[in-house]
Amino acid sequence: MRAVVQRVDGASVVVDGAIVGEIVGEGLCVLVGVTHDDTPEKAAVLARKLWSVRILEGEKSCSDNGAPLLVISQFTLYGDARKGRRPTWNAAAPGPVAEPLVDEVVAQLRALGATVATGRFGADMRVSLTNHGPFTIVIDV
Repeated sequence: MRAVVQRVDGASVVVDGAIVGEIVGEGLCVLVGVTHDDTPEKAAVLARKLWSVRILEGEKSCSDNGAPLLVISQFTLYGDARKGRRPTWNAAAPGPVAEPLVDEVVAQLRALGATVATGRFGADMRVSLTNHGPFTIVIDV
């Protein structure tokens, strides 16, 4: 699994003109990509990392501050544009494999006590955020 994590001062996801997920104030906006060999165990590892990574203001984590997370599925994180002019998506897991694993990341975060908002899997989403820093990291598990 791969996550692009941004420290934000608020973020939201809009689908068909309606907000489907939103966090207000300091937190993390997390784009999650799933590849073919990912498992529920990897989803749990990613959730623990997201909950405890110390990248918020003052080297705090979401678990330290109770900061919310906005988790959005993003198959394009496994795109490969090294050859030609069109990326390939061969490394991205198909929807029936990926969706339950993204849901598992969310469920594991909630089990840890996190407040989690989400996008809508497979939808044409509009993501808005205020990146604080800017601060962006990639986490692979």
